[in-house]
Amino acid sequence: MERAVIQNLNNFVGKEISLKGWLTNKRSGKGLEFLIVRDGTGYVQCIVNEDDVNEKVFNIAKSLSQESSIEISGLVVKDERQVGGYEIQLDNLKLISEASAFPITNKPHGVEFLMDNRHLWLRSKRQWAIMRVRNRLIFAVHSFFQNEDFIQMDAPIFTGNAVEGTSTLFESKFYDETAYLSQSGQLYGEAMAMAMGKIYTFGPTFRAEKSKTRRHLSEFWMIEPEMAFFDNDMNMDLIEKFIKHIVKEVRDNCSFEFEILERDTKIFDKIIEDEFPRLTYDNAVGILKGDEKVDGKTTIETLENDLILVLEGIKDKSKEIEEAEKTIKGGVKKGKRNYLQNKIDTIKNEIKDLEERKRVIPQWVESAKKFKYGSDLGGSDETVLTRMFELPVMVYNWPHEIKAFYMKRDADSPEMAKGVDLLAPEGYGEIVGGGERETDLNLLIEKINEHKLPMKAFEWYLDLRRFGSVPHAGFGLGLERMVAWVCKLKHIRETIPFPRMYGRLFP
Repeated sequence: MERAVIQNLNNFVGKEISLKGWLTNKRSGKGLEFLIVRDGTGYVQCIVNEDDVNEKVFNIAKSLSQESSIEISGLVVKDERQVGGYEIQLDNLKLISEASAFPITNKPHGVEFLMDNRHLWLRSKRQWAIMRVRNRLIFAVHSFFQNEDFIQMDAPIFTGNAVEGTSTLFESKFYDETAYLSQSGQLYGEAMAMAMGKIYTFGPTFRAEKSKTRRHLSEFWMIEPEMAFFDNDMNMDLIEKFIKHIVKEVRDNCSFEFEILERDTKIFDKIIEDEFPRLTYDNAVGILKGDEKVDGKTTIETLENDLILVLEGIKDKSKEIEEAEKTIKGGVKKGKRNYLQNKIDTIKNEIKDLEERKRVIPQWVESAKKFKYGSDLGGSDETVLTRMFELPVMVYNWPHEIKAFYMKRDADSPEMAKGVDLLAPEGYGEIVGGGERETDLNLLIEKINEHKLPMKAFEWYLDLRRFGSVPHAGFGLGLERMVAWVCKLKHIRETIPFPRMYGRLFP
């Protein structure tokens, strides 16, 4: 008998196999037990027929508790109606370890409870799907850069200097010296690019912002390529090519996971095929404030129309609930009642989301109207701007005062820096930040002083301009923000196995 894993059951149709995994759910029928088993690669239904197995096996099946580990054997049968498209007609079952009462059940749990039990929450089907998408994105990152002749190199996690100011650094002791957990590998990436030409780093980075928004983590993973002899136009071309590649990779390989997440992937087709809009900061501000139109509409008109649709949606869904509750009160069978109650609970959650949009849309409108030129784009500003486009949007040439000290000034507009942010659609905002690097030694020294950074700590960085300086550029992609967007998650805490954020250090 061959040993199999669930994701490869298509190779064993009509054959007897053995499989090890965990019981994730079960239901009983007359003389039948239906076991949903997972093994880390997927899920499969196993049917235990009292007439086909001995009494001991059937009793084990009847008494199994959720998350008990088991070894099964049986016949693989193709069945498109079942999870994963296959089922196993079980003929033997061995208990490896019986699980205690599992704390995470099908009933609703609060976020804090789930976060406290993150080590167990990871076993749920939704979290399994998210981690699988994350894994495929990581694979896609490496395949893209390796195929583009980049060298992967590693930046240190302990650093003696800040990258973008000291206000969000985690300070530590490195023997007898003060050290910081890295905000970014970019400065070291520049040094490595001067040696290798094109490099990328991929590792953990840290920000000590005391923020608990849906977009913030204290520890997250960054992909940071750096390219010698690149300007910012070439940089933007690479960003677009990169995003298209990794989106195509997850679209083509994670259909089952997206089905579990109920993620509509039609938007991916457009992203892969169409060119991304590119806006200067000036254009973006004009659109944001409603002074410029996109496809004949302003942001203000679009948001006001969105609000009308939200109000209509709340009204229609409230009516659906009333009708379902009326049907239940009229008397229905248990199965129908459970179906209607689940429907009511789902609609209530949808109304909750609509109520939140009803609350924030007027705030977005007001914020957009009052946006002050020269300011950085906030989360709501990014949401409003990307509402006007179906694709990721690149915003480039920013006021240099709001960008990092190493951004190159635009020779034609010295008040602007040659930076670029890529904003994801559907309200997800910035997922990429990058730009061309300053090559003028004197301007860099001026900016380091302006930001009140310790000059001594940056002497090695200034050496890159003293010894064979060349035009160069790069960017950083936050992996967790990318996962959140492609999976359409409400909060970034679900995008990493064990999130570290303000107020959360365990488990």
